[in-house]
Amino acid sequence: MEGFFKQFGAVKRLRIARNRKTGKSKHFGFIEFESPEVAKIVAECMHNYLLFEHILQVHVVPPEHVHPKLWKGVNRLYKPLDRVQIERKRQNKERTLEQQKKLVEGIGKRDQKRRKRIEAAGIDYECPDIVGISRPTSKKIRFDEE
Repeated sequence: MEGFFKQFGAVKRLRIARNRKTGKSKHFGFIEFESPEVAKIVAECMHNYLLFEHILQVHVVPPEHVHPKLWKGVNRLYKPLDRVQIERKRQNKERTLEQQKKLVEGIGKRDQKRRKRIEAAGIDYECPDIVGISRPTSKKIRFDEE
């Protein structure tokens, strides 16, 4: 956006509103030009202009109506959290023997409920038994120290 609006004059600050979770644009933002005359010209020229399949609504906001925290963090590049990586780490964490047993018991209980619902519905289906592993498999090779 800054590259597009530079054709009118020097852009002092640019802020695009972004979704905190995904980092994608919320399709509105604020631009501050070096001179207010340029801002008025841009507002007249670019109002209802079609840009990237969006109609621009451009207005001049007087300085007294600008919120003091509007330009907070304007020069920082927003990098959203990698939620896939966080969830992957949570899922693949090392578990103790008790945690693993509790996990297997929960899976077994849910499987029994599922089997009862299938039988209650009158469906003749044989599900393969879930074999629980009492000891979690090691992700690292361990050697016996002698």
